[in-house]
Amino acid sequence: MRRKKMFLAAAPLAALLPLVLTSVTQTAPAEAATSSSCAAVPVPAPAGARIESVQAAAKPAKADVPAYCEITVTLTHGSAGDHVKVAVALPLTGWTGRLQAVGGSAYTAGDFGAPLVQAVKDGYSGVTTDAGVPLTFLDTSWALTDNGEINKPLVTNFATRSVHEAAVIGKDVTRKFYQRAVSYSYWNGCSTGGRQGYSEAQRYPGDFDGVLANAPAVHWAEFAVATLWPQVVMNQDKTFPSDCVFSAFRQAAIEACDGRDGVTNGIVDRPDECGYDPRSLIGTKVRCGDEEVVVTAADAEVVRKIWAGPTDEHGRRLWPGLPKSAEFGPVTNAPGFPVALGWVRTFLKKQPGFDASKITYRQFAELFRQSVREYDDVIGTSDPDLSDFRRAGGKLITFVGTDDQLIPPGGTLRYRHEVERELGGPKRVNEFYRLFFAPGVTHCAGGAGAAPTNALGALVDWVEHGKAPSTLPAANGDKTLTRDLCPYPQISRYRGHGDPAVATSYRCAAH
Repeated sequence: MRRKKMFLAAAPLAALLPLVLTSVTQTAPAEAATSSSCAAVPVPAPAGARIESVQAAAKPAKADVPAYCEITVTLTHGSAGDHVKVAVALPLTGWTGRLQAVGGSAYTAGDFGAPLVQAVKDGYSGVTTDAGVPLTFLDTSWALTDNGEINKPLVTNFATRSVHEAAVIGKDVTRKFYQRAVSYSYWNGCSTGGRQGYSEAQRYPGDFDGVLANAPAVHWAEFAVATLWPQVVMNQDKTFPSDCVFSAFRQAAIEACDGRDGVTNGIVDRPDECGYDPRSLIGTKVRCGDEEVVVTAADAEVVRKIWAGPTDEHGRRLWPGLPKSAEFGPVTNAPGFPVALGWVRTFLKKQPGFDASKITYRQFAELFRQSVREYDDVIGTSDPDLSDFRRAGGKLITFVGTDDQLIPPGGTLRYRHEVERELGGPKRVNEFYRLFFAPGVTHCAGGAGAAPTNALGALVDWVEHGKAPSTLPAANGDKTLTRDLCPYPQISRYRGHGDPAVATSYRCAAH
C-alpha cells in the first residue's frame, strides 16, 4: 500500500556535519552548452506555492571550478509564513545537460556549499534547498510554533515537499537559462540526504532519472528514537562504562569475527552475523589512562543491550542495535546522539528542555510507538512500493557502511527486504535498485574500510547507458586499501590468496 498521508500546509558534532558524498568523477559528458550572462529568469510557482523573489549572482571561476551563475528562488506556501530558498548553480561553460540535486544532513535540508560547487565542477547544473529551516544541522527549534505546537508546514517542507519543489524549480530554471531542457536529472545525498532521495523515489518518482542515496535515514520515525537507546540503557541500569571499556568490547568483537570472510584484516564484513558474547570479557583488565579497570558483568550487560537493539517493556525487539564492530562514542557519550535528542525533545515531547536522562524502559517504548504513530507517514520514508519509480525507468543506488555508528545499517536492510517482498524478490529489485554494503566503513565515509570512489559515475552509466553496476569500486582515504563492493544479496569473500588490501583479492559470492 502506498503511503501518501502528509501534514497539510496552511491553505541527517563533527561526525554529523556535511555528510554528502562529493567525489563524483564523471563519465563522458554530453556536448557542452554555454551561456555568457547571469540574470534572473521568470520562474512559475510550484503547485501550492508562491514565488517571493528571484535573484541572480555571478560566481567567478576559481581553481578548477568554472564561473557559474547562482539563481536563488524564494517561495512561500499560503499562510504558512515560510520562506524557502532554492539555489540553482549553472556553469557558464561545460554544462553536460545534466542536473544534480544535493541533499542535506541531520536537521538541515540542503547544502549550499561544497557539494553544490562540486556539481558545477562536474558539469551539472546543481540545485539545493533549505526547506525554510536553519542551516545549522542540529537546531530543531523551527519545528515548534510560538504556542509550542508542531509547525506542520515547516515539517512538511523538511520531510518531503521542498526537495520535490527544488527538482521542479531546478529543471525549469536550467531550461530557461540554457534554452534547452535537462537531459538527465540525478539526486545525490547521504544520511538525511539519503532519506530525501528515497522520499523522492517513493513520492515523486518522475523527479529524478537516477537517485544516489547513501546511509539513508529511512524508517526515520523508528531510527530517530532507537539511537537514544544506549543512553536509556546506561541511565536505567545505572552503569556507565568508560570509553576505554567500550573500546575493549569493540576490539574483542572485531577479533572474534574478523576472519569470517576468509581473511584477518581488522574488518568485520557482516557484523550483523557476529555472534561474539560480551560476557566473554567479564573479569578482563583494561588499561584506561594511568589505571587498570576490571570489566564487570554490569558492563557486559549494557553492551549486550546496546548491540541487541532497543526492546519494548516486554522485551520484544523494536529496532536493530549498534553494529558490533562500530564505535560506541557517538551514541554512548552523554547526553546522547543529538539527532535523537532533538527528535524526542522537540517532535515528541514538545519540550526543548526535556531531561532525556530520566526516560525509563517503559517510557522509551511509548515514545517509540508515538513516533511511528505520529510521523511514519510524514517523514518515515518507509513505503516499500517503488513500482512507480521502476515504471518511470528510475535507477537507485545506495551504499551503507557496515560500521555506521549513527544510522545502523539494519534499518536500510530491513527496508530493502520490504521492497523485495513488495516487488518480487532480490533479482527483480536489482533490476532498478542496488544496495551495496561497505565493510568497515562508518557513516557516509571513513573508518577502517573502503568507501565508493565514484558511485555517482556508476549511476550515470546505469541510467544513460544501461550498464548496471556489478560492483562499486571503493578505496580508503589514502588509497592504501581497495575493494570492489558487491550488490546485495551477494557478499565479498577473500579468494584465499593475494594482498588483503587489494580489491582483486576478493570476489562477490552468494550469501
